[in-house]
Amino acid sequence: MAIPTTRQQFIDTCLRKLGAPVIDINVDNDQVDDRVDEALQYFRDYHYDGTEKTFIKHIITAEDKANGYFTVDEDITGIINIFPLGDGTSTSNMFSMTYQISLNDLAWNTSSGSLTHYYLAKQHIAHMQELMAGQVPFRFNRHRDRIHVDMDWSSVATGSYIVLEAYQTVDPTVYTDVWSDRWLLRYTTALIKQQWGENISKFEGVQMPGGITFNGRQILDDANGDIEKLESEMMDSFSLPVHDMMG
Repeated sequence: MAIPTTRQQFIDTCLRKLGAPVIDINVDNDQVDDRVDEALQYFRDYHYDGTEKTFIKHIITAEDKANGYFTVDEDITGIINIFPLGDGTSTSNMFSMTYQISLNDLAWNTSSGSLTHYYLAKQHIAHMQELMAGQVPFRFNRHRDRIHVDMDWSSVATGSYIVLEAYQTVDPTVYTDVWSDRWLLRYTTALIKQQWGENISKFEGVQMPGGITFNGRQILDDANGDIEKLESEMMDSFSLPVHDMMG
């Protein structure tokens, strides 16, 4: 079997697993496309290979400052962190504590051996920053594609950058190796099989010429069992653990 590298090759492989072309799979092409999209959405939501961590830089505009938010691409599924927009402890500020420690102490301390003093000083500075300024609060909903940053936007210069740590879906049209994922292939096949069973279940018990009898209910039940097993496998083997939240 050739490894699928395109959407159509992926669909053809799923249909062959169901018996095509020896068996007529009673599913419309649009229905097949819908099931592929459904499988991809589930894959992106739960599989650790469905998304990847990335960093996004955004140039602040006057419109962003007026709105209090900016938009991101639709393939962004989650925002983890916003990097500091500039503070008194950053290394880009020559009057900051971090800059002065790096300038006056780091070069000498590294030549003498231990970095313990520098490490403890950095921890203390980070603790002071957390107490006095804290993290920049933000809100994000993947269905609106907007990052609301709850800060004083007048303190940020137009043209400066905001850097986000985010998760982005893996596009199979660009990274075609997605189409060869074994779990995705089996799950999509089960969804198409479920659609097939739903399509012909209304002909249950109808006898065709030659004595053949439709058994759509059995196909549907088998598909539902396959889907349940695959979704359980996803949760047990391919999903990242849920992060604990404290607050």
